[in-house]
Amino acid sequence: MEPDLFTAAAEDRQAKEPGASPLPVRMRPRTLDEVVGQQHLLGAGSPLRRLVGEGAGGPAGPASVILWGPPGTGKTTLAYVVSHATNRRFVELSAITAGVKEVRAVIDSARRESGGYGRETLLFLDEIHRFSKAQQDSLLPAVENRWVTLIAATTENPYFSIISPLLSRSLLLTLEALTDEDIRGLLHRALSDARGLDGAVTLPEDAEAHLLRIAGGDARRALTALEAGAGSALARGEDEITLPVLEAAVDRAAVKYDRAGDQHYDVASALIKSIRGSDVDAALHYLARMIEAGEDPRFIARRLMISASEDIGLADPQALQTAVAAAQAVAMIGFPEARITLSQATIALALAPKSNAAYLAIDAALSDVRKGLAGPVPAHLRDSHYKGATKLGHGEGYAYPHDLPGAIAAQQYAPDEVHGKRYYEPTRYGAEARYADVLDRVRERLTGE
Repeated sequence: MEPDLFTAAAEDRQAKEPGASPLPVRMRPRTLDEVVGQQHLLGAGSPLRRLVGEGAGGPAGPASVILWGPPGTGKTTLAYVVSHATNRRFVELSAITAGVKEVRAVIDSARRESGGYGRETLLFLDEIHRFSKAQQDSLLPAVENRWVTLIAATTENPYFSIISPLLSRSLLLTLEALTDEDIRGLLHRALSDARGLDGAVTLPEDAEAHLLRIAGGDARRALTALEAGAGSALARGEDEITLPVLEAAVDRAAVKYDRAGDQHYDVASALIKSIRGSDVDAALHYLARMIEAGEDPRFIARRLMISASEDIGLADPQALQTAVAAAQAVAMIGFPEARITLSQATIALALAPKSNAAYLAIDAALSDVRKGLAGPVPAHLRDSHYKGATKLGHGEGYAYPHDLPGAIAAQQYAPDEVHGKRYYEPTRYGAEARYADVLDRVRERLTGE
């Protein structure tokens, strides 16, 4: 096999001068056993294990793998590990800067390497969702003919961003955001490992907690911040990364917020109550605290959707659509851009007219049902589309509203036990005032009063 002189030189330099590379690079796992998190993908006999040749039969597996997950979850790391473990030639391209020309050059080179030296090539393509359809099409021959082993990484939903032919020929692996425990273990390893900080500094609990907050499940962000804090501490002649030193190094104040404790629920509650109270500035403050603390954007989006129905309802029917659209956008784009979408939705909900009538209505109806007020469905409303229904009198006397003026039929709809009950009592705020006027007219027609 022809050695990769540049790679060999870089690895030799890194071994002799650990500080020559950034901490996230130095701490990059060399085997699958060193990978942090993603245990659902690393079990015995998993595709990744087979791809590195573990288990019976030696190297095997798909010719194309798509890794989908948030930033900092190990997509690039897994590609490096697979390449290193199988002694494949590793080539990395970014879809941000590369095009069809670069892809074809890699494929041509891979075919020469395979024919001349018998060495396979692993092509790692980052941000594949940024490739156009034509650019993604250029990968198909190489994947189908196994000229390269393709590992593509994306932070966006591949069912929306990757062409079907490539998706159908690939193994899709979904990476999960790293937990605080995953990040904590990685930090401890970096503090003590010879490749990392080699025991030069310590990290007290409050500084560690701050690192976990600002990491937000991103291993690369955590290690970068740790390195900045360590450098700052050592420059001051100190062997401890205190919280003030860390804050100054990463230029962020520690946010008092515990995603697993009371502060998590207190801040989330304050966000919703500020929206309910129409204080847009307070709502944005709490939203910023949640974002800065590394809160899952999907959790925030879910709370906004609930608020749109619970606190706004039909006073502004567009509020729920706005919140749902925001949740969908957040799921597709993630942080940091998702902060803008969440801000837009929060502002819209805070300034919308408010009504809890829909919330009160369903709870009142549920209360009666739970009390046993759930009598039989009136005979004329029962299903009459089966043989024998007529003999039972089902559907008999039903008035079809569309055949009547105004499409309203004055007949009994509710069971006797709750006939005449009024659950929905609209407010006169915003668009619900129109619904209130409509409801008055409808109830008058239904009851004949």
